[in-house]
Amino acid sequence: SVRALLCTLRAVPSPAAPCPPRPWQLGVGAVRTLRTGPALLSDEFGALESVKAASELYSPLSGEVTEINEALAENPGLVNKSCYEDGWLIKMTLSNPSELDELMSEEAYEKYIKSIEE
Repeated sequence: SVRALLCTLRAVPSPAAPCPPRPWQLGVGAVRTLRTGPALLSDEFGALESVKAASELYSPLSGEVTEINEALAENPGLVNKSCYEDGWLIKMTLSNPSELDELMSEEAYEKYIKSIEE
């Protein structure tokens, strides 16, 4: 779902885009550079930082970022603790809803992650 896509980064365009990390495994300590405005397919819109890594966030859809979660500036751990409620990253208005058809389902993404972790 789009909700899962934007808060947990589980759905990604398949197969071209690099797989984003599982934020709850990173132990997110900072969320940086989230911005509103136009977002083009595969454009960077921010990053998640942890003690171990910094991972850029790329838009899997075209459209406009209409809202960023300002609460993450003060409490980035919300991404780890409450990604489906309080830890969402951005809200978008899609310019091409048919791009949703190119995304992996949450189930397919979990299967893909397991295959690369083995």
